[in-house]
Amino acid sequence: MVRSPGGQEVLESTQSLLAKVSNADELRILQSVVFPLAHGMSTRETAQAVGRSPRWVTSARNKFIRNAGMPKPISPKVRNRAYMTKAEESAFLAPFFDDARQGGILVVSMIHKALEEHLGRRIALASAYNLLHRHGWRKLAPDKRNVAADVQGQEDWEKNSPNASGRSNKSGTGLVLSG
Repeated sequence: MVRSPGGQEVLESTQSLLAKVSNADELRILQSVVFPLAHGMSTRETAQAVGRSPRWVTSARNKFIRNAGMPKPISPKVRNRAYMTKAEESAFLAPFFDDARQGGILVVSMIHKALEEHLGRRIALASAYNLLHRHGWRKLAPDKRNVAADVQGQEDWEKNSPNASGRSNKSGTGLVLSG
């Protein structure tokens, strides 16, 4: 003998929500609740009418009845893998950013250590970089040339080195390319 469907207590509210539905997924969820209760349809018949699998229909019905209503929609701006809200992150980073704005530099290892202490657990170093990236900071590449380098001395050495042999060094690497 087939078990009768549960959820009679939500039938009236479900039927009233049918008029206010805003998209097809919500309609399917409500239909998966109403069809078995109001029309005596089996799970397979409901699944065929809704256009989903019997397993989906059963899962949608159970979630709806358990929550006593529609599940909350997922925000399109979900911050996956973030340990704090955006405001909490801003407050945490404020002292570091203030120092950086006054001529200091951001040392990621210090931010990483402070973040671990703040959260009370170990986290990956990439999490600190991701945190900085979310707030508009990026990893800076080192300069191509040392500011204290003797450019004239390097050029003189390139011209007079034993490997120079009259070829010009167009690559700018200090190496002569042989063909």
